[in-house]
Amino acid sequence: MKQIGLLKAIMLTRKAGKMTAAERAELQKRRLRELVAYAKANSPYYGELYKNVGGSFSLADLPTTNKIALMEHFDDWMTDRSITRKKVDDFMADLSNVGKKLDGKYLVYTTSGSTGNPCVVLYDETTVNVSSAIGVLRSFARKEDFKAYMKQGKKTLALFAEGGFYLASGSVKYNLRKMPWKKNMMKSCDVRRKTQDIVDMMNDFQPTMIGSYPTALELLAFEQEKGKLHVKPAIIMTGGEHLSDAVRERLSKVFGCYVQTNYSCTEGGTVACECRERHFHVNDDWVILEAVDENNQPVPFGTQSSKVLLTNLANKTCPFIRFEITDRIVMHKEACPCGNYRPWLTIEGRTDDILTFGNGVKIAPLSLYAILKEIHGIQRFQLIQTGRDVLELRLVATDKEQLFEQARQALAEYLAQNGVDCEIRLSDKLPEADARSGKFKHVIAMVK
Repeated sequence: MKQIGLLKAIMLTRKAGKMTAAERAELQKRRLRELVAYAKANSPYYGELYKNVGGSFSLADLPTTNKIALMEHFDDWMTDRSITRKKVDDFMADLSNVGKKLDGKYLVYTTSGSTGNPCVVLYDETTVNVSSAIGVLRSFARKEDFKAYMKQGKKTLALFAEGGFYLASGSVKYNLRKMPWKKNMMKSCDVRRKTQDIVDMMNDFQPTMIGSYPTALELLAFEQEKGKLHVKPAIIMTGGEHLSDAVRERLSKVFGCYVQTNYSCTEGGTVACECRERHFHVNDDWVILEAVDENNQPVPFGTQSSKVLLTNLANKTCPFIRFEITDRIVMHKEACPCGNYRPWLTIEGRTDDILTFGNGVKIAPLSLYAILKEIHGIQRFQLIQTGRDVLELRLVATDKEQLFEQARQALAEYLAQNGVDCEIRLSDKLPEADARSGKFKHVIAMVK
């Protein structure tokens, strides 16, 4: 399989940005046929799944896929027949491999596992370069922010969860390995570090761009207001959580810069880029996005979906074709005032709660989420603050009592490092979605 280099990826992405809707549709159709043909010929899993799919097919003719099925058939899913689950697991067992390439060819990432079924994803050279091309050409919603970023020094901070093969932090580590001369221009920091340590690091580094979770940035906004943190970024780009209008405006006011986000996932990279109208424009030259109901049937424009089917047209090593994602989106067909003619969507985000304890210490939910998701055997969890210094943990796990104790110790250690002493109880209830909205939160504050 011939890989696409970075310059060609940029050229192809720029060219597609100038195409008409009809030209992009034809490009998308051609890339889909190439992807399906390659997957069918090189992946035993897709060979069996598509055994009744002929040469002339429509997107709807292709069966859907999901995390559980792909991970159960991992070895047969891979189109590179030398890749096995054991080889990947052995590679991931050593955290020093984060940012390195498996077999010198593939970056390895894991998803957040928000549905209880984390997925292991390999990025080949084409996938890496297409992601970079989209970032270079489409990530900034406003040209003036890009100019300010360039003028003010291009110092970039990625403040996300580390300690695993995660896309955000792993990408930074890869780039630093590839371009070590940028170590003074690019930094990755574990969001789970003590707030004061993060503040000290940021004051010293003085980032021009900050990328992090909205809830983590909310906590840093308190530090900026108190005068402990004093940074002047040109742009803030959030990810990993829903960015509400209220939080966006607060961050913009406190840090004195434009705040934006995008729609990304490990399986598809940057699926859609935000414009100045706060609409997400789909990168439809490299991905196909279908808004569907619970039975994977298409929903009309302007109607909220139950989930999404994603097809990544760039990744042929571990193909994602009509892959189920639990996001709820609304696809729009009306023209966007920003002038971008690619299709656009709005998304319903899942936002967990910041926990405030009795001594006033605030803890971002993604820090707690990152701890719990790393405990092997926990299939699903929900952490609920039932009292100012009382947490209740709901678990679906292989050995609930043993894994609760492991989780309790890990949480207690992290909270103690941040000056919090609280009781952590095992609940006899199971994790559940909100009865009214149907939304599921992993971290919930029931006390205000």
